[in-house]
Amino acid sequence: MSEHDIPDYLSYSGDGYCDISLDRQVTLGNGVEVGAIRMREPTVDDQVRHADAKGSEATKEIATMAHLTEMSPEDIKRLPLKSYKRLQEAYEGFLR
Repeated sequence: MSEHDIPDYLSYSGDGYCDISLDRQVTLGNGVEVGAIRMREPTVDDQVRHADAKGSEATKEIATMAHLTEMSPEDIKRLPLKSYKRLQEAYEGFLR
C-alpha cells in the first residue's frame, strides 16, 4: 500500500503498529474515553489462533481485533460500526 492509498485516520509506524483514529470518542467498559486505538501487526500465530477459534466468523474476527488492540471483545463490540470498519481497514493494511 502506498502512502497515498492510506486514509488519514490510519497511521502506520515502522515498528509494526497502526494508530487508528475513531469516528468519534467511545467510552470503554472501564469508563475511559478513547478517540484512537493502537493495533499491532498480526503474526502467523494470530492467524492460527483465529483459524482454531470456535464460533462464527464475526465472533472470531472480534476476538482477533481485541487481541491485536489489547482490548476486550466487549469493548470492540461497543464501537460504532464506522469505527470498527477502520479497524478492519488497518488489519487489511498490514496484509498488503
